[in-house]
Amino acid sequence: MEVNPYLSSAERAILENAKIGIAGAGGLGSNCAMHLVRSGVRHLLIADFDRVAASNLNRQFFFADQIGQKKVEALGVNLRRIVPDLELELFDQKICDNNAVELFKSCDIIVEAFDSANAKQMLIKSLLKANKKIVGASGLGGWGRSEAIRLRQFGGGKLYIIGDCASEVGNGEFHPFSPRVGVAAAMEANTVIALLLGVQA
Repeated sequence: MEVNPYLSSAERAILENAKIGIAGAGGLGSNCAMHLVRSGVRHLLIADFDRVAASNLNRQFFFADQIGQKKVEALGVNLRRIVPDLELELFDQKICDNNAVELFKSCDIIVEAFDSANAKQMLIKSLLKANKKIVGASGLGGWGRSEAIRLRQFGGGKLYIIGDCASEVGNGEFHPFSPRVGVAAAMEANTVIALLLGVQA
């Protein structure tokens, strides 16, 4: 099923043949996955060990009747409502430094979509050692300050970080809200698409 009529046949083939890993299915991961599917990506590997909670609905791509369900399973259902014939690999497990590289070894690009700064650092460190290309986020909390959310490139084109790198969610001052989390998730997806299609991220 084709939902994006604006791609050339060559662009469509690139996106359809790519395999994108998403580490975390919360505000960043669930919305990034949605944007990737709407953009033409057809093969996703998504890993998360959490369940949908009522507190997630202010920013994550889930619905009230999915509360209590495993996030990866609920997200799979929602993504297939956009494109039924997606190729999804869904892993209901916690990602750690012992399994990250093995889990995402077949992916062309991995999206870091964790809440915890320590988890972000662990994943990035592990995957960079494995010479993987990573698109992550840091500094999404609160509202306003839209101009502060930007893309930064590190590691010679292997690591891309989106956010303001300051307003960390969960530090007591900044809380997660849909607009800023959504902007970052869309920018993560946009960066993945740009990298796949060979244009400036």
